[in-house]
Amino acid sequence: MNLKQMAGEKAADYVKDGMVVGLGTGSTVYYTIMKLRAMFKDGLDIIGIPTSVETERLANELKIPLTTLEEHPVIDLTIDGADEIDPNLNLIKGGGGALLREKIVASASKREIIVADERKIVQKLGERFYLPVEVVPFSETVVMRNLASMELNPKLRMRDGKKFITDNGNIIIDCHTGPIEDVESLEIDINLIPGVVENGLFIGLADTAIVATVNGIKELRGF
Repeated sequence: MNLKQMAGEKAADYVKDGMVVGLGTGSTVYYTIMKLRAMFKDGLDIIGIPTSVETERLANELKIPLTTLEEHPVIDLTIDGADEIDPNLNLIKGGGGALLREKIVASASKREIIVADERKIVQKLGERFYLPVEVVPFSETVVMRNLASMELNPKLRMRDGKKFITDNGNIIIDCHTGPIEDVESLEIDINLIPGVVENGLFIGLADTAIVATVNGIKELRGF
């Protein structure tokens, strides 16, 4: 069993009968969803809220029942991945481009569990991964100029030679920040730029991280 599978399957143990569960996006949460499918077939009674079109498609294929935030505005538990995790369980997310829906679901959740392997642990966010910023296409040039003036080294995300488009019809600008000294202030400053929809700093939203290491599972607690 690989590290991602270890972390993803362990998180499924927190899911109980009757829960509304936020279903995250990414290669580690994939294993959570597969484990939930097996548990569902064994009688687990849950409904899920997906954080991306990709996750919605997977859940539908596996016949995991889904609902919406309109029907269930409060989520019992969300399980999601992360690109970086700092000692306070602040995160960078959005490598897969689902950061907006992921943050909406996280903010509506009573509890957020992050699943990851040990490579995602850093002392300061931005050490290894870029910071994604979701942007309205009309504002691309203006936002790029603002991010550059903040010395965030922005670069438009491309895929197969074309602009990457999110599930919400927006573009992503990836900022190569280096280690971030004040994550709270940077999150606010970026979101104040007209045209920015959301950024990939998740501050104070996760309360548990399930981290798979070569020596086994570690559970980190925040707050």
